[in-house]
Amino acid sequence: MARNIRKIALIGRATDLRVADAMSALGAHLAGAGYAVLVAADGAPNFQGINITRASETQIASESDLIIAIGGDGTLLYAARLLAGRDVPLFGVNRGRLGFLTDVTPAQMLECVDQVLAGDCIEDHRTMLGATLTSRAGKAQSMQALNDVVLQKWETGRILDFETTIDGRYVNTHGGDGLVVATATGSTAYALSCGGPIVEPNLDVVVLVPICPHTLSDRPIVVSTRARIEVRLLERPDTKAQITCDGAMLGDLEPGDVLSIGPTAARVTLLHPPGYEYFRLLRSKLHWGRGAFQQPAGSHED
Repeated sequence: MARNIRKIALIGRATDLRVADAMSALGAHLAGAGYAVLVAADGAPNFQGINITRASETQIASESDLIIAIGGDGTLLYAARLLAGRDVPLFGVNRGRLGFLTDVTPAQMLECVDQVLAGDCIEDHRTMLGATLTSRAGKAQSMQALNDVVLQKWETGRILDFETTIDGRYVNTHGGDGLVVATATGSTAYALSCGGPIVEPNLDVVVLVPICPHTLSDRPIVVSTRARIEVRLLERPDTKAQITCDGAMLGDLEPGDVLSIGPTAARVTLLHPPGYEYFRLLRSKLHWGRGAFQQPAGSHED
């Protein structure tokens, strides 16, 4: 689907020389093609002889028609938070490690970016979660997450005791290090390392995965994205938990506070080059398959 793209923001940690090199190459390529290119006011590489605009986060969020995240999945998650629900697509170039969201390699990036700008791409719409932390005194603070909302013990070696409810119905009382509430997108992130399932991204579900549960019967569960999940800490000595949304701090959860997680109208649009296929991505990142010399019949994978 073709979009009217004139201003393109490049986001990445330029202190990483691999990221800086990719940003410089992309900036020169896009500026040479007549696009207005925005980069962060600080932390971006020096663009010698190229017409690049250094902009604030607010300007990048409000003026960009496309954001290209260069780095790991954390960089793309940062860009998603920056957009705060605006209908601006994201494109990821992988200069990190696994890269489930930033799935284009540096060797492919110029060709793939040109395909995207020509409208020859796949639009991948991902759901987000909204998290609200309400204190005992009634003060509330909220954030959104593309990957996950995480409850984890903080500043103590003791396990947490907490209870969960879904749509007002009591589910369980847990003992352990915390809880990951992940979207289908986030099922391949922290939730996966805690033993959660891999969920195809187009499914409208949320996964609740205990972190180091004290009992083996405390297992991951899958619920609808329409569900309203609430988490409360139980009173015990030295109890303190931290809440993060896609790795960004939301706040501390203490006994008497309520963490509420539920659906949000915000969506994130990821752009992929032609030929993108989720299960091929899984095989590449997780080293699945039949072995290097036993590719499935009809396969043309590298």
